[in-house]
Amino acid sequence: MDNEAHSLFDMFLQGSTCRETLSRFQDLCRHLCLDPTDYRNFYHKLKGGLNYWKAKALWVKLDKRAAHEDYEQGQACLNTKCLVLGCGPCGLRTAIELAFLGAKVLVVEKRDDFSRNNVLHLWPFTIQDLRALGAKKFYGKFCSGTLDHISIRQIQLILLKVALILGVEIHVNVEYKALIEPPKDKRTGWRAHLLPAGHPVSDYEFDVFVSAGGGKYVPEGFKKKEMRGKLAIGITANFVNKNSTAEAKVQEISGVAYLYNQKFFQQLHKETGIDLENIVYYKDDTHYFVMTAKKKSLLKYGVIREDKQDADSLLSARNVDLDSLRLYAREAANFSTKHQLPNLEFATNHQGKPDVAMFDFTCMYRSENSALVKERHGRRLLIALVGDCLVEPFWPLGTGIARGFLAAFDAAWSVRKWSKGVAPTELLAERESIYQLLSQTTPQNTNKKISLYSIDPLTRYCNLNLNYLKPNQVQHLYDTGQTTEAVDNSAQTKGKMLRNDSITGYEELLHWLQIHTEGYKNVNVLDLTTSWKSGLALCALIHHFRPDLVDFEILKEESVVENNQLAFNTAENEFGISPIMTGEEMASVSSPDKLGMVMYLTQFNEFFKTLSPEQGVHKKTLTLKSAKSALMFLSALQRRVANKRSSLERTDAGNASEKKRSKGPSSSEVCYLCKQRVYVVERFSADGQFFHRGCFTCHRCGTTLRPGNYAFNSGDGKFYCTVHYTDSLGPSEEIEEESASANKEDLDGEIKWRSTLEKIGYEEDEIDGLPGVGEIGKQGDEECNVAEKVKSCDLNDDEDLDEDEEESSSEDELECNAEPPPKIELSPMESAAKRETWQRRTIERRAKQGEMARFMKAQMIQRRLEEIAQLYLELEQKGIRLEKELRHGAGDQPQMMQSWFTLVQDKNKLVNEESELMIGARELELQDQKSRLEQELRRYMDMDASLKTKGDQLEEERIFREMIEVVKMRDRLVTVLEQQRLQEQCAVLVPGAAAKDLSSAASITWT
Repeated sequence: MDNEAHSLFDMFLQGSTCRETLSRFQDLCRHLCLDPTDYRNFYHKLKGGLNYWKAKALWVKLDKRAAHEDYEQGQACLNTKCLVLGCGPCGLRTAIELAFLGAKVLVVEKRDDFSRNNVLHLWPFTIQDLRALGAKKFYGKFCSGTLDHISIRQIQLILLKVALILGVEIHVNVEYKALIEPPKDKRTGWRAHLLPAGHPVSDYEFDVFVSAGGGKYVPEGFKKKEMRGKLAIGITANFVNKNSTAEAKVQEISGVAYLYNQKFFQQLHKETGIDLENIVYYKDDTHYFVMTAKKKSLLKYGVIREDKQDADSLLSARNVDLDSLRLYAREAANFSTKHQLPNLEFATNHQGKPDVAMFDFTCMYRSENSALVKERHGRRLLIALVGDCLVEPFWPLGTGIARGFLAAFDAAWSVRKWSKGVAPTELLAERESIYQLLSQTTPQNTNKKISLYSIDPLTRYCNLNLNYLKPNQVQHLYDTGQTTEAVDNSAQTKGKMLRNDSITGYEELLHWLQIHTEGYKNVNVLDLTTSWKSGLALCALIHHFRPDLVDFEILKEESVVENNQLAFNTAENEFGISPIMTGEEMASVSSPDKLGMVMYLTQFNEFFKTLSPEQGVHKKTLTLKSAKSALMFLSALQRRVANKRSSLERTDAGNASEKKRSKGPSSSEVCYLCKQRVYVVERFSADGQFFHRGCFTCHRCGTTLRPGNYAFNSGDGKFYCTVHYTDSLGPSEEIEEESASANKEDLDGEIKWRSTLEKIGYEEDEIDGLPGVGEIGKQGDEECNVAEKVKSCDLNDDEDLDEDEEESSSEDELECNAEPPPKIELSPMESAAKRETWQRRTIERRAKQGEMARFMKAQMIQRRLEEIAQLYLELEQKGIRLEKELRHGAGDQPQMMQSWFTLVQDKNKLVNEESELMIGARELELQDQKSRLEQELRRYMDMDASLKTKGDQLEEERIFREMIEVVKMRDRLVTVLEQQRLQEQCAVLVPGAAAKDLSSAASITWT
């Protein structure tokens, strides 16, 4: 009997479909004479009936989880009855937590098949969580590769099996329609209207309803909030994985983003006509590709038949050619894997058709609230949302499953409080306070001690304020069925009064400017127009905060053009404040434009208002608000590198630049590119020219240009993205080999040193903080310890990898024996081979983790940049209307001027945020280039010198030269940012220090 039970249990563990798993579970229960509906005792009876070593290994993990104090030995929610809608990962994960709490849990699902091939990226805490539930016991390959991912189908199967073992009732082929309120006679409680009619679950009464029904379904009583951005078209494609040797050798792609690897996408477009913004490739049950495609290339490729305005019509089935879509996806997959995947064959979806899909994630939704309470005739019902119906994730970030699990834990915590009788409004206030953090969670801002995570939100969220919302603020979420309409007009009135009282913004700016220009010769600031015409007031303002930048004593009042141009150039180069006009335009007008001057001078106020001369921060060179100047520096540095590669002589380039300048910049009121009028609020400046933001695109590829990712070719007077700028200069020249060879030996040693440190477990950030190979033994005990660690090659730090190896060896290769086989002693040679395997896997895993971290950050940056672009458009449209009204003297001028002032502040915030994001993007680009070049160079360095061809040697030299350039740019950027941080710390620690005392701490200036 025992052997048969063991065999049935093994078959249950190996179930590969939903139907198969449920059937084998029923067979096991019948054989052991167990009642699955006996939720209070089922797990313990199953555990007692299976004296099997495989089952015991699972019991150990589940018992450890169940012993957590939050569950109170399964008594926390003993008398609570729950209905969960949806057998997706989030619904099943919630059901498992409710079962641990001791609640009676039923799950209804309208399908009986898990058919989603798509693969999910897992955050570290989700991996830890699934391992703690015994994921490796059900799926031996769980997170055993270089990337942390799993198919949706597999994660559903894992969670389904755990839920069944814990006594959760799963009912498939049951469709939920609506809630049924308790009758007045109180004979029954809350129930559900289900199909098919008469299903036994229709009579189930529950006091908690958890909806995990997906993004398209939100229960009655919840309001959805729309988050709309720039059109983004996603494509997913799944190809059959035959698990061949050739397929196993193909490297996965943790994520490539256009934001930092433009060359890859430019080459893809050149060879195939496919234009993407990003692409990911995971290898699991299928070869899974996910990418974001540009609409223009989809139209050219014939994937989209006709261009349409709204996304729904654009991507409707009638407007999509499926054959072209399949070809598009296959070509992109082949290119990204270098055509190493043989004979790509589409896997099938739940409809039996090729599994390729195209969708729009431009518009995402999130629920305004995460829970509510309904009360009818004395019967209360707690309703909670989890998964996509709570927050639709931005899929390239891998946030869906992570935030889904967090929401499942949060919902379970609320059910625990519900069972303890906490008042509805108090419970809702806490739940909504927790919900405020969910959309902002990342692996970086959640608790680093993931082994301590539980359903208690304080173990997971940093800086959590459980009292952020008060009970009176969530009263509307407690629905008692009474038709009350409480509208708090006082708050709106108060808000309006505050806005009307804030007319002082204009006067405050003027007063601030007067204070900081007082005492300068020939400077008397009385307004924001004529007082600034000579340029002396601007120079005085800069001199007040940075006397090292402007020699005010030599300036002459009559040199209007020179004074203004000096101020404009200095502000742009040093503080990242773009000019609003040219020096010549300032001299030619009788009075500077008031609207333009407000916009320009506000940036000075925002840049310097937090700085005090008494605090000794005159020499503050770089702040986040001046990130634009850092971007300008990087652009200039890239131009110099490109010019160095070009056949153009520096003198010729310099002469061309001077010739261009001698012609004079374009008018600030006319777009340099489209020659149409540029209103003040939409004015964008670069290299002395003015544009509409929408016109500022690469002359070659049409890519939108942003601060730090463009270059101006003074030879042809055109702007390019950084990739095509080099092409615009002409053929490349050979760089002197002597200068390259002089540093090659040092760099070779450094690369080998970093490689050794990576092998023994050091992270990239830790390596950057350690001395170089030539400095070992010179800087103290820490360096000696590092050297000793290198010699010993101790890999004991990699606990996760050890666990993977042990579990896979103990599970994947075992037969259904009554007892586990004895451990085999390994020979020294076998141990060394195993250690080498671990070493290789550690390097590969960490390299892929670095790629994934860059990709996730790039996607977050890209997403926010697209949102900012949309906000710019809305703000500019509003600003144009306001500017026209102000210039025509219509309406309430003081009030409209204040509106203009507010609008300018809003634009400045966007400008600053965009610059900060672009700094992050450039850092990612340099990190990615450095990582890829290191890998390429390491490959050539590991080759036997006698086997290298002339072509190999030339390629090694090319990679080396390019790496030198990248390292220099990255080091310059990091150095400046670090000096900025040091300077800010000095300002705090030494508030009375003079400016000159801090100059040594931050001496780099952007020129």
